[in-house]
This record gives sequence, C-alpha cells and structure tokens, in this order.
Amino acid sequence: MDENLKKKIIEAQQGNKDVLNELVIENKGLIINIAKRFENRGYEFDDIYQIGAIGFIKAIKKFDFTYNVMLSTFAVTYIIGEIKRFLRDNGPIKISRNLKELSSKIALEKRNNLNITIEELAEKLNTTKEEIVLALDSENGIKSLDEKQEDDDLSLMDKLSSNENSEEKIVNNLALKQCIDNLEAREKKIIYLRYYKCQTQKKVADIIGISQVQVSRIEKRVLENIGKELKEA
Repeated sequence: MDENLKKKIIEAQQGNKDVLNELVIENKGLIINIAKRFENRGYEFDDIYQIGAIGFIKAIKKFDFTYNVMLSTFAVTYIIGEIKRFLRDNGPIKISRNLKELSSKIALEKRNNLNITIEELAEKLNTTKEEIVLALDSENGIKSLDEKQEDDDLSLMDKLSSNENSEEKIVNNLALKQCIDNLEAREKKIIYLRYYKCQTQKKVADIIGISQVQVSRIEKRVLENIGKELKEA
C-alpha cells in the first residue's frame, strides 16, 4: 500500500476529520459506483450516496493493515452493508442485470478453479476487484454464509459469532473471505464443501478421502482460528 495512503488512514483512525473527509472525497467514485446499484428505490440518489459514504467511513475506522487488501476493496462490503441496512424496510434489494451476469461468470470460473482469487477473477473477467467483491456480496456471499448445515442446523457465520447482529455479519463478509483465502488447500476445500456447497461431513469425508472424524476435527480447528482472527479485526 502507498505510504501516503497508509499515513492518511492512520490519521483518520486517530480522529483527524480533515483527513477523513479527504479520503471520502478521494474515493467518491467508488461510493457513487456502488450507490448507483441501488437507484430507483424511492430515495434520492444523494441520500443513497450519503449512506454509502457513512459505510466508507466505517470501513476506514475498521481497516486493518494485516488484511493485506486494498482499502477500496475492503470498503465495498461496508458501503453495501450500510446501504442495505438503510433500505431493508423497503423490500428486497434489486440486483442489476450487469451484476447478475458478472455473478454468473464468477460462478463458472469458480467451478473450473475452486481456489481462484479475487485478483485473478478481476483480471480474467476484465473488471475491477471492487466489482468482483460487489458481485460476490450481492449474490452469493451473504446467502452462503447464512446457509444452515444438515449436521447441526448452524451457519458458518452462526458458528463464528453467534451474538453478532445482521449488520455486523454483512460488514465482516470480506474479512471472512480473506481468512478463508489464507487457509491450506485441504482446509479451504472442507470449508468450501461444507458451507458453500452445503455438504454433510460424511459427504465431505468421502470426497476428500479421509474419515468423518478427521473432517470434524479440521473443521472445528479452522472455525476456531477464523473466529479468533475476526475478533482481533
């Protein structure tokens, strides 16, 4: 990350409002781009933009340099989450056709390459990392993280933080994705099969070629480690 940007983030986190406003202005294009996805919902665009800006400010305050991710990429989930919270009493969120098409392309790429990264997706689909995150969040991210599992009727996010409210679940999605990206190949495959493909531990054991007990132990260890990482964030 650029040292000047890093310095600004630190100053903003320490309470420098002028620097905070400067960061918002510098990222105005990102906020507008996301806010446009939520037009025609009965609110003025300027109102949606202001809500998105609040989400961006929250992202700055929560940003952790150990995530090894761009501020803009990290902020996408916060901006979306804040706007969705604002609109949640106005019916289901409408997803644009372009975003749905991008989500379908991402799903196809993931079928061909389970471990493909956000950066690789952006390059392959000729778009930005922020657009990839936006598409993942709008279509698959929240749904899959809240999907109940056959073994114990708990979702991945339920296991990681049972006391967390829905807004916190949304804004933590990207941090969770980053944690999963850092897992070893077998660990990542177990989590993917269990919580993104909704397979039972027995089915996962059969696919990977290990015992159900081993799957259970690995899953428990991974969830505990991810839970600790998210709490530290």
